[in-house]
Amino acid sequence: MRRVIGIGETVLDIIFKGEQPLQAVPGGSAFNAIISLGRAGVPSSFISETGNDRVGQWVKRFLRENGVDDSAVCVFPDSKSPISLAFLDEQNNAEYLFYKDHPHDQLDFVYPEINEDDVVVFGSFFAINPVVRPQVAGFLEYAHQRGAILYYDLNYRASHKNDLMRVTPNIIENLELADIVRGSNEDFEIMYKKKDADSVYRSEISFYTKKFIYTRGAQPVEVRAENGFARQYPVLTEGEVVSSIGAGDSFNAGFVYGLIREGITYDMIRNSLTETQWDNLINWGLCFSANVCQSLNNYISRDFGQSLATLKSGLQTSEEGGGFEQAHFM
Repeated sequence: MRRVIGIGETVLDIIFKGEQPLQAVPGGSAFNAIISLGRAGVPSSFISETGNDRVGQWVKRFLRENGVDDSAVCVFPDSKSPISLAFLDEQNNAEYLFYKDHPHDQLDFVYPEINEDDVVVFGSFFAINPVVRPQVAGFLEYAHQRGAILYYDLNYRASHKNDLMRVTPNIIENLELADIVRGSNEDFEIMYKKKDADSVYRSEISFYTKKFIYTRGAQPVEVRAENGFARQYPVLTEGEVVSSIGAGDSFNAGFVYGLIREGITYDMIRNSLTETQWDNLINWGLCFSANVCQSLNNYISRDFGQSLATLKSGLQTSEEGGGFEQAHFM
């Protein structure tokens, strides 16, 4: 059975509207994606670090409660768990402040079992942080050698703008290892001062990896890939947006869910995906993203995760005749 392994930071997200706190939930970019996948019934595990406090205990318990293996989450006795403050604006988009007190900042974990066609989800500053880079890079190289599919979400925040020069070599190494790269318009404006998918793909991505997903909030998702493949996908909407926190992370989860659900293997990824395969994968991502925007949580709802099992019985697998129709998602 195929598995998904996430590696990234854990934080406690405290969500504000105006100056009033609305909710506090465990979070982190790869963490959010893995929780969504766990809720969708995908065998998953998570590699991270957290503090030796109530928040750290909550994070580990939350992983287990959502079907995610937490055995590779390091707990450091003298550290406090990171906190993120997310302030929602009138459109319910978030502006962040981060607070971190990890005096040791190290990863000490045993590599989980990885087999060919498993998927590794990684990204944000955690994936390029010089302090933990040796451990992260070693794990990614190991996963690559084992034939896993590596999905890289750049997720580069403005708070790290001044760090860009010193972490650029780590970004390039990640791009070289990645099989699929996703980034937002905000990421590339911060990193490269570029604002459109074509210029980013040609100058910054295509030399390293050929499969690129460019997201722009409520604007259409754009895909660029080998053989001149270029396509836009309108974002799905399901009523009023309550919060956009976790929307990109849930898109990642949906795309990865689609890789497994559609039987997309490492060999297929290394070659060219068909137009139908791209359509299906992106629509899974859009479905997950639309669902998460309907609540203050950072991940798909438990009901949506449970509904996927029901939906599965009505879908044709790729082995039975080529995926499913886009109408399932519109």
